[in-house]
Amino acid sequence: MLREILLSETFRRSTQSSPQARERDPENLLLSHYPVRRLEAEAIRDAILAISGRLDTTMYGEAVPTHLTEFMNGPGRPEESGPLDGAGRRTVYLEVRRNFVSPMMLAFDRPIPFSTFGARNTTNVPAQSLAMLNDPFIAEQARVWAGAIVTIHHLDIVGRIQYIYRKALSRSASPEDIADGFAYLETEARRRKLDPAAMLDDVNLWAAYCHVVFNHKDFLYLF
Repeated sequence: MLREILLSETFRRSTQSSPQARERDPENLLLSHYPVRRLEAEAIRDAILAISGRLDTTMYGEAVPTHLTEFMNGPGRPEESGPLDGAGRRTVYLEVRRNFVSPMMLAFDRPIPFSTFGARNTTNVPAQSLAMLNDPFIAEQARVWAGAIVTIHHLDIVGRIQYIYRKALSRSASPEDIADGFAYLETEARRRKLDPAAMLDDVNLWAAYCHVVFNHKDFLYLF
């Protein structure tokens, strides 16, 4: 059944609709194009780990303890916190505690484990952007990825921007993407009072850029 669905014409349609389709079927009731959809919370986290190189694809095993922030308090709080990156394990192997749920997971509509859910909510709220900007896990993985990028000595800045886009977004960077990336890196380097000659080797600079790419709409949504 899954094979038939995935190979169907409807499933393989582009998310781009024609002007005629938008005029005749503005709500896409006839499935003239595939609807744009955001990745689920677990897929976002796993994708970040995969891109940074930290994803552990080992199957099975015990659940990884929940990482506890300073704001996660209350009855039943575990004595020890789990690792921030969940030891690199896929999200399905992370422990779920009813009173101590990951803030990032909650922001991206992972159901609260108080009762059963027939379907998840699909929201688009400011908390999601704030989570991607400020969550310590995102910042940590951006730095891990940057640490690997600065070891790629044969690529210049443009080459690295292309590498980052292909790895994170599965597409090449457009001339506009390259110009924006170059401008951001130069502005950030000046803000950090970084010598232009040292830009290729500065982990903090590339971590900041990787963090920006994690917030890219093309990373969070399937088109």
